[in-house]
Amino acid sequence: MRTIGVAVAIPEPYGGELQRWRAALGDPLAEGIPTHVTLLPPTAVDDDLMDAIERHLLTVAEASRPFAMRLHGTATFRPVSPVVFVAVAEGISSCERLANGVRSGPLERELAFPYHPHVTIAHDLPEHVLDKAYEALDGYACAFNVQAFSLFEHGNDSVWRPQRDFALGGPLPGPMPSETAD
Repeated sequence: MRTIGVAVAIPEPYGGELQRWRAALGDPLAEGIPTHVTLLPPTAVDDDLMDAIERHLLTVAEASRPFAMRLHGTATFRPVSPVVFVAVAEGISSCERLANGVRSGPLERELAFPYHPHVTIAHDLPEHVLDKAYEALDGYACAFNVQAFSLFEHGNDSVWRPQRDFALGGPLPGPMPSETAD
């Protein structure tokens, strides 16, 4: 068995910027979790299903298109869950479609909470720290194009590591390997 997750990685410089904020707020998970928007939360899978899972993710990615994402401001899941996050202001419906596609076939599963795309910046910290996170990043904003999503694996050291990227709409534009062999 292994634990996997699927997410849209937040590109640089924004990913590192938000990860540094998370670390500065004292979130012990900051260094082990790359900045992301979750499509499939942590899910235990049998090792022998990985080939089928990767084929499934490739099919989902090829059937999807790149899209614009804009993050803006903060929100929280409190009191239901002790989480403060940067809100997805543009790209919500694209994330929802991707998440539904990912969570089908060999990755079909029920969620503990309704799906809501977001970027966590503080989780399971004291109330005053959650308040500080909410206020400190209230005006945060950035925008970028989402070209792919990634398969992550949770290591024995509690660090989430990217395993493979899946380009939306098929391979990313650029020269074919045979065109660069000269």
